[in-house]
Amino acid sequence: MDAQEIIARRVARELKAGNLVNLGIGIPTLVANYVSPDLKVFFQSENGLIGTGPIPEQGLAHPLLTDAGGRPISALPGASTFDSAMSFALIRGGHVDVTVLGGLQVDARGHLANWMIPGKMVPGMGGAMDLVSGAKRVIVAMQHAAKGKSKIVKNCNLPQTSDRPVSLVVTDLAVIGFPNGNATLLETAPGVSVGEVMAVTEAELIVGDSVPEMKI
Repeated sequence: MDAQEIIARRVARELKAGNLVNLGIGIPTLVANYVSPDLKVFFQSENGLIGTGPIPEQGLAHPLLTDAGGRPISALPGASTFDSAMSFALIRGGHVDVTVLGGLQVDARGHLANWMIPGKMVPGMGGAMDLVSGAKRVIVAMQHAAKGKSKIVKNCNLPQTSDRPVSLVVTDLAVIGFPNGNATLLETAPGVSVGEVMAVTEAELIVGDSVPEMKI
């Protein structure tokens, strides 16, 4: 099982029946693949669709049905379409239960940085600022480190997406929460020890007496 699958499978366990869920670009889009078919979850594409279905078969893609990253999607029976103004009204109005976003950095207090300075690198802010501020729960799905550097940092040195801390971070090595504003190690990935997580984490983590292994 590769790192992305570990992350997506663990995040999928956080979704509850009836949730309205927004999936960001990258690893978050994989989460829908691991939600039980018996669990009724409504996926929102921020460009104006509730009821997104699987990636269409080759030759059956519709040019107007895309996810936030412009990739083809399908619409399930009963899906609802609307303009982006309505879509962001849902987000800003607090109607999205869970958003799952990628991340470049998350600091020790749970603040997310998931975009870069324009002109320096490709990623832009997109709808992330609205989602982090408006969704009821914010889950970050990202790899624990990149190019040998921890993405769980003491302080973000990239632009912060929002002053509001995220709810949960799920990486290929760990699940980290932020009770009382403190980064806390909640679970380790299968076969990964607490020591291994600590060794590749820049931020200081609070660790309890017993840290369970994540179920995926």
